[in-house]
Formats: sequence, C-alpha cells, structure tokens
Amino acid sequence: MSQLTFAEAEYSNKKRQTRREKFLLKMDELIPWKKLEKRIRPVYPTVGNGRRPYPLSVMLRVHCMQLFYNLSDPAMEDALYEIESMRRFAGLRLSDNLPDETTILKFRHLLETHNLGKKLFQEINNHLAVHGLALREGTIVDATIISAPSSTKNRDGKRDPEMHQTKKGNEWQFGMKMHIGVDDGLGLIHSIETTGANEHDITRAEKLLHGDEQRVWGDAGYLGIEKRSEHEGRDVDWHIAMRPGRRRKLAKNSDEAKTEKIKAQVRAKVEHPFLTIKRIFGYSKVRYRGLAKNTERLYLLAGFTNLLKSKGSLLA
Repeated sequence: MSQLTFAEAEYSNKKRQTRREKFLLKMDELIPWKKLEKRIRPVYPTVGNGRRPYPLSVMLRVHCMQLFYNLSDPAMEDALYEIESMRRFAGLRLSDNLPDETTILKFRHLLETHNLGKKLFQEINNHLAVHGLALREGTIVDATIISAPSSTKNRDGKRDPEMHQTKKGNEWQFGMKMHIGVDDGLGLIHSIETTGANEHDITRAEKLLHGDEQRVWGDAGYLGIEKRSEHEGRDVDWHIAMRPGRRRKLAKNSDEAKTEKIKAQVRAKVEHPFLTIKRIFGYSKVRYRGLAKNTERLYLLAGFTNLLKSKGSLLA
C-alpha cells in the first residue's frame, strides 16, 4: 500500500469529528453491505469497455452517498474529489482513479434497468427481520406529495406527463405521491406505491397491506375504505380518523374524543418516515422525470429510513 499523503495524514490527526463523518460511520455500520452486493452481483459487469470496472462495493457506496445527500451525478464526482470522509466511506483515495459522473450515472441506470431498488429494500427488511424487527399485526397507511417542476421551460416544452396537479388545503401542488404502509408497532415501512399527485390515497391502500393485518389505521382520507370491493371479506379492524370538522365538535373528554386521540397517536408513526425521506435525505422534490426512476430511488431511501429507525436494536 502506498504511503499516506500529507493531506490524508493531516485528516487522520484532526481533533474533531464532523457531523458528516458521524453520519457516514453510522450508515456504514447499519447497512448490510454484503447482502446488498449479493443482490446486485449477478448483473454487475465484470469487464468494462477498455478498462476494468470499479469494485461493486465501491460503486454501491458511492451510489448510497449520492442518495444520502441528494446529489446529482456531477456533484457526486466533485464530492469525491473534495471531501476526504466521503472518499474513505467509498474505500477510495485521492491518488486513485476516482469514478467520474458517467460511471456514477451508468451504475444508477444498472439498478433502474433491473428494478433493483425494490429488491434491495426487501433485502434490508429481511435483514431487520433476522434481528427480530419483523412485521406485527397492524398497518398504518398514508401518502405524501413529492413536488415536481411545473414549468414548461425545458427541452420538450412540456410538463412531465406522469406528474399531476392536485389541491391540498387551499394550495395547488404539482408532482407525485408516495403511498406507504407502515407497521403500527415498529414504525417501519413495509410497502410502497407511487402515483401522480392527483390520485386519491384510498385507491392504493390495497397494495399497501401485507395481508396479515388485524388492524388498519388511516387519516380521514380513507373514510369508507371498508366498503370498497377490493377489501370485501378482509377481516381487520378499521381505525380511520374522523374528518377534522366533526372532530372539533366532540366534547373534550368524551369517549369519542379519547378514541380519536389514540388514533392520532398511532398514526403519528407514519409521519416519521416522511420526515426522514424529505428532510434528512432531502427528497422533497423529484430528481428525475417519470415515476419509475423516482420510485427506484424512494425504495432505497425507505430502506435507509428503516435502518435509521432501527439503529438502537441493530447497534446494541
């Protein structure tokens, strides 16, 4: 192994660990790298066009960092040249031949082409189940809007045809919806669906249930769900919130008011994953055109969210 450069030696001797370093160290411990690599390896090229491909472990780590910080392909390349902690996370050195933006793009396209986002998400959930974090008897369903550019000032002169407009409260929003099913005990995401923002939450609820639920929780947008044909014969207890206007009319200490408070406390668990995906990982706006590419990204972000939620058990 070559000697440390002066910059690397200085970095090793610095006195303070940054927030980025702490976060990367935590994610390095949480992510089951070998299991994810095993899923990708059958489709990962062993021979490149004129040069040897980067090790799969390196490209997977670079891709994960790109998702952690919501970076474009050129920005990810720049980060590898500029930030020592990110190079170390990827197992690279400044003196190495670092992946360029085209290589980073091709790896992302490889995952998208083979729909590996969903498979890696399932692998993470299987890893959690091995550690005793398996699904229980209840599911909370909800959806959130992820914004998309509404401008037509682009090459085609058109909005993304798979994104749609909807009114939420008194505001119009344009983009897509991420529908999720979350375990009511652990608060972990087990199901994901994506649609245009104009599709009603209730239409995708069936695909968010794993089938073994005894309870289903939802906000007032899911009122009447038990009457829909796709749920006919489903033996569950439906805990759907009242509409806000009706709830405000309830007597403060009535049994109905107490029941609604319990529903709200349980449903609060579904907001935590949305907070992590939108605020910690910064994915409140779509990165790509179309649902498919964004969905692939959301599956991995959901997996990372589950790992962060479970860090107390995994790192114990």
